[in-house]
Amino acid sequence: MIKFLTVQHQMKSLKLITDDGFSVAATLFEPEVSCQKFLLINSATGVRQHVYYAFARYFAEQGFTVLTYDYRGVGLSKPDTLKGFKANMRQWGTLDFKAATTFMQKHYEQYSCFAIGHSVGGLIMGMNPDAVQFRRLVFFGAQKAYAAHLNFKIMMLGFMGFGVLQPVLSGLAGYFPAHWFGLGESLPAGAGRDWRTLIVHPQSTNKLLHKLPEHYSALLTQEVLVIRAEDDSWLTAKAVRRMMEETFPRMKPEYRLLKPEDSPQNQIGHINFFRSFNQNLWQQVLDYCS
Repeated sequence: MIKFLTVQHQMKSLKLITDDGFSVAATLFEPEVSCQKFLLINSATGVRQHVYYAFARYFAEQGFTVLTYDYRGVGLSKPDTLKGFKANMRQWGTLDFKAATTFMQKHYEQYSCFAIGHSVGGLIMGMNPDAVQFRRLVFFGAQKAYAAHLNFKIMMLGFMGFGVLQPVLSGLAGYFPAHWFGLGESLPAGAGRDWRTLIVHPQSTNKLLHKLPEHYSALLTQEVLVIRAEDDSWLTAKAVRRMMEETFPRMKPEYRLLKPEDSPQNQIGHINFFRSFNQNLWQQVLDYCS
């Protein structure tokens, strides 16, 4: 268990340059007193890094150096217009996440490094060979997202929304207007197409990884804390376990279920674990990264 420290921290805005020359917006949280640990946060689809700031500050106050960032086409890494902007989830993993781990290696080589993969942020661990360098991983809300794994209502929404509406709307708008459906920020059309693959193709996560010239999911052998929230309607225990067994077969998962009553506001879902009102839940991640 990590002993709580009473320290301050500072935030620094960064630009990480990817191998293809794209500028990724990132934020570094530096503690005043370091415990020589580094935490990298991979966001969920369409979720801006700002959502993780309270979580990042909490870890910085315990002595961690924390890096958050926005994938290309999201948040501060979004161009003036998404229409016609070419970006996809595979670039999030092979280029944007890679730029973050390159920064980590260059400046924090001697630190013990950990990473959190939120939803698709877990999947893209398998797209970057640098992921083998993390001592331990934490997955929250990550799964093999094939819609048939979900309950009937959500399954039908998934197949209709992503199977039918998503390609039509993306074709008309030139980007995927995900915010129309309460699915976070709107996304580049390519990212929307990759999301469609995860939802409508039976192989889901494996299918997306196999679209890459090379992927590294079978190289990851770390222990991983796999957390899901009971009130996350887009997540099932079956889908979570299938991702670990079929996409990351050599990792060593510890599964943990959070219930709404564990939250002071009785809500965790797919995003709210990282809201400040659920700070009481973060100790278990802190303990795991000890």
